[in-house]
Amino acid sequence: MLKVAKLKCEYLENPIGIGEIRPRFGWIIESDIKNVMQKTFRLQVATDDSFVAPLWDTGVVNSSESAHIEYDGPPLMPSTRYFYRVKITDNHGQESPWSDTGFFETALLDVSQWKARFISPEDSSAGKSSKGKFLRHEFTLDGEITFARVYVTALGMYELYINGKRVGDDLFTPGWTSYKKRLQYQTYDVTNLLKNGVNAVGAVVGCGWYKGDLAGWLGRRNVYGSQTALLLQMLVRYVDGREQIVVTDETWKASDSPILYSEIYHGEIYDARLEQPGWNMPGFDDSNWHSVEVVEYDMSTLTPQDGLPVRRQEMIKPISMFMTPKGERVIDFGQNIAGWVKFTVKGNPGDKVVLKHAEVLDAAGNFYTENLRSAKQRIEYILKGGETETFEPHFTFQGFRYVMIEEYPGEPSLDAFTAVVIHSDMEPTGSFSCSNELINQLQHNILWGLKGNFIDVPTDCPQRDERLGWTGDAQVFIRTACFLMNTAPFFKKWLRDLKADQLEDGGVPYVIPDVLGGSMGNDKLIQQDHSSAGWGDAAVICPWTIYLCYGDKRILKEQYESMKGWVEYIRAHAQNGVLWNTGFHFGDWLALDAKEGSYFGATPNDLVATAFYAYSTELLVRAAKILGKEKDAEEYSRLHANIVKAFQDEFFTPSGRLAVRTQTAHILALMFNLVPDQHRARTIDTLIALLNENGGHLTTGFLGTPYFCHVLSQNGKLDAAYSLLLKDDYPSWLYQVKKGATTVWEHWDGIKPDGSMWSADMNSFNHYAYGAIGDWLYRVVAGLDTDPDMPGYKRILIRPQPGGGLTYAEAQFTSVYGKIAVKWSIEGDNMIVDVTVPPNTTAHVTLPRALAETVNADDISFINCPGGAEAEIGSGNYRFVYPYKK
Repeated sequence: MLKVAKLKCEYLENPIGIGEIRPRFGWIIESDIKNVMQKTFRLQVATDDSFVAPLWDTGVVNSSESAHIEYDGPPLMPSTRYFYRVKITDNHGQESPWSDTGFFETALLDVSQWKARFISPEDSSAGKSSKGKFLRHEFTLDGEITFARVYVTALGMYELYINGKRVGDDLFTPGWTSYKKRLQYQTYDVTNLLKNGVNAVGAVVGCGWYKGDLAGWLGRRNVYGSQTALLLQMLVRYVDGREQIVVTDETWKASDSPILYSEIYHGEIYDARLEQPGWNMPGFDDSNWHSVEVVEYDMSTLTPQDGLPVRRQEMIKPISMFMTPKGERVIDFGQNIAGWVKFTVKGNPGDKVVLKHAEVLDAAGNFYTENLRSAKQRIEYILKGGETETFEPHFTFQGFRYVMIEEYPGEPSLDAFTAVVIHSDMEPTGSFSCSNELINQLQHNILWGLKGNFIDVPTDCPQRDERLGWTGDAQVFIRTACFLMNTAPFFKKWLRDLKADQLEDGGVPYVIPDVLGGSMGNDKLIQQDHSSAGWGDAAVICPWTIYLCYGDKRILKEQYESMKGWVEYIRAHAQNGVLWNTGFHFGDWLALDAKEGSYFGATPNDLVATAFYAYSTELLVRAAKILGKEKDAEEYSRLHANIVKAFQDEFFTPSGRLAVRTQTAHILALMFNLVPDQHRARTIDTLIALLNENGGHLTTGFLGTPYFCHVLSQNGKLDAAYSLLLKDDYPSWLYQVKKGATTVWEHWDGIKPDGSMWSADMNSFNHYAYGAIGDWLYRVVAGLDTDPDMPGYKRILIRPQPGGGLTYAEAQFTSVYGKIAVKWSIEGDNMIVDVTVPPNTTAHVTLPRALAETVNADDISFINCPGGAEAEIGSGNYRFVYPYKK
């Protein structure tokens, strides 16, 4: 049996509204035999699902590629649905039938196709307003409808309705981008919402990221503009071939809504008494509504949605309700999340429900909100009275585990409350578990850190008055994120904004989208607007990681000039072009070896900066080679060699001692291959000594921590790596777990051993950076990795490395080629390794402490290698058993 399944276009199943003029296709192969490789494929694209006259037919292509196959047919037309199908042959002489038919649909592919104009329900003096506003319009259709699409965006956020029904289930549309350079619009199929005759379209708009409060500690507002506005164009096609367009223009009407106030950081106030039943239905009396204002906006910024929508993902019921020592009534949902509370209530007109949100309780068990800083995280709902009412907020979200009921008519019951978990709609791809339940909880916390912070942009935290796309946090966590979820389209969109916001000289803002530019120069702590080492390097590390994990060469091509620009920025500011010892840097942020009261770790900035300079340059060389840019590859190879020499001359003594005696200095030097070969053993020995001097605990911050266990295991210190992972007293990953954490903390001592809090000014309990240890769990503990020379798991590297007293570990990962699985277990004196390799891939398996001749392996020939035995295998399910001494 040979079958083609799970067709995708640009990583998505049957997407509509794509803007790629050369979209790419991929599929997964299913087979019931082993060692299957695709030999040929044939791909057809057509405008009808019968494929009578295909628009593009590749013919039989001799290729094993089944991911990122680029469309190369006639130019695609806008607002058009295309169908595609695939058939393949394999190396066993089998031929598959045609796959099920997939489809994709184009958006408006040129700005000239827009006939609509932005309309605002506000005037230019509304910059301080946080109200939600209604917009509506009626129109008449006169025939049988065969196709109807809405293309819509907003300055602010919008919710759209047609004939009283919500259009789509996306949240916080149009999403957060660098609005003045890139403004996404969404495409919706509304064919089934329309009718012959009079129809109504309505929208609610709120300030969102566009004009609302941002970077609350700086008091920034109206960063992109001071007026909310809507842009909508509806294309209707009739059976008889006619087309009709409905657009936003000056004929629309506007009104206040029941949303009196809605801000991302602060929450929402909603007065149900102000609801206008039928406002989004035909025939509603809008004679008291006011006219709209047409707003001029640069239409060239419009782009079809290229990220993933934020959606409701899970519903969580509370586990308890209790009274705190202060007499506060608090609900515990048992999990720190990003989202909101949906509730039901019954009462009299004017009664209120007031909820406040927090992540933790203080040492006395009271509701703790000091770490929110200026963020109010408050929901106020005013009842219309009568029947049971249900409420969810519209343009805000909270980060919380605990909810305080400040007001509620009558006696609240747990059944009345549900937590709604939101995040970008990424496909789950990875799982990990082992015999240690504390590590399993850590893995749980890492996953929930991603869920709480991948909300259209990779935010640092979901609760306080920040929630910004910090580049440093994103780059240290991206490899872990790529195991947990399919983040390729998520980062594609974010990296396009990084490129858009990158400075002309190649400098990279601290946050993307950049809302801090021009505001940090007077900050006593930071004193510079952009381009810190380890933060700006996201411009190189992130696209490289997406390429590595998904085999996506296009992201390197798209981001190459951005990558190169960042390296050139550093070269222009480095001493002699090689030693980066200028400018502001966050350094090893929040490291425990910092001076008392400081956020900055003890590792000197010039060492950290030059180390990351070398790493980014090395990755740029690799990207240049992959893209066929040989001159660049040669130039940056020379530059990399010079940076490495400068690093060694500056930071190593002639006898081979690394002059900076911190854990992070040694970690970065080892991880980025900056240590002279003859001094590598001394450097790792010194790192072990530094570890032992701290009782086996780390003292590292944001830049040293992600690589710590990797450096140890790569340099013959696997036991030390496991020991570090398994520490459960302060400071350690498992200390947080034993303190009851359900997400990863910003600080190792967010809650101190005595129950007191780290300083309230910056103490998030949902901050994923230190969750980067998840990468080590997958790649080393479970032993599941990809070959950099055959990325995207085309060639899988399987090398489990048991230790730490674990008796088993397993990981599963759904790659672009299908499901990969590794499970090892120690049973008595035997090691058992179960492996699943998907069709159209191969794997290199290394079994630790194995002798080739003792491996029971079903016709697989192992050979001895340093540390064990190895073999090349094809697709299929395998079990390897051999004697293993602990």
